[in-house]
Amino acid sequence: MSSKKMAIIAMIAAIYCGLTVVLSPISYGPIQVRLSEMLTLLPLFYFPSVYGVTLGCFLANLIGVFTGANILGIMDVFFGTLATFIAAMITYKLKDFTIKGYPFFAILSPVIMNGLIIGLECAYAYYPDTVLVGFVINFCQVAVGEAIAVFVLYPVVKTIAKRINFEKYE
Repeated sequence: MSSKKMAIIAMIAAIYCGLTVVLSPISYGPIQVRLSEMLTLLPLFYFPSVYGVTLGCFLANLIGVFTGANILGIMDVFFGTLATFIAAMITYKLKDFTIKGYPFFAILSPVIMNGLIIGLECAYAYYPDTVLVGFVINFCQVAVGEAIAVFVLYPVVKTIAKRINFEKYE
């Protein structure tokens, strides 16, 4: 991997982590709108960004644990990061499946993956006696916040990708 690619991956990780930590009141917990999750759409334009958002999520969740902002604790460092990695990979895999040029299914993948994984994580943390009910509640809460982050901010990501012109780094 070239040093340019590694630098871009590091910058993506730093942006993801920085946005999450700066906006920590809305970035952690069952009701969250983690705006940095918009970066899980970068794999639509540049595959190595999968590594950047995964690293950024790992660091943001770890910092959140150490600062007390991430109330899910160390479990979120692993499962939250896994959700972001899987979402970014699926986004990349579905990038060519479009509806009238709009990558709806690719954009939907972070909503589904975070709803499932973070929803289950929150259910175990907040509803240990009624995990199924807790899962349904938390799936909905997390998915709505994720949908806001990715569907509303998709134009921002698309503009960033055009400005940076990732193709020259391939």
